[in-house]
Amino acid sequence: MKIEPLRRDLLEYLNSHKLASKWKKSARLFETNVRHPSLHVELLEPKWHGIYSFRIDKKYRALFFIVDGASAEVFQITNHYKK
Repeated sequence: MKIEPLRRDLLEYLNSHKLASKWKKSARLFETNVRHPSLHVELLEPKWHGIYSFRIDKKYRALFFIVDGASAEVFQITNHYKK
């Protein structure tokens, strides 16, 4: 599944948190095999919102929507364990 180009603020977030190389690896895995075990893709609750996540690393996740059943639009990158 193709990932739509990231917004500028998301690219800045990746760079400021030194995640650019991890993002490239995760995005390549996602586009090759969305079910790759290291991505831990999941549909978040409540499921009817249609928000999914995949792992960038153990700490960070990319949140996305599926657009037209053919591509993923990442709308947020989050610290998974932030309290």
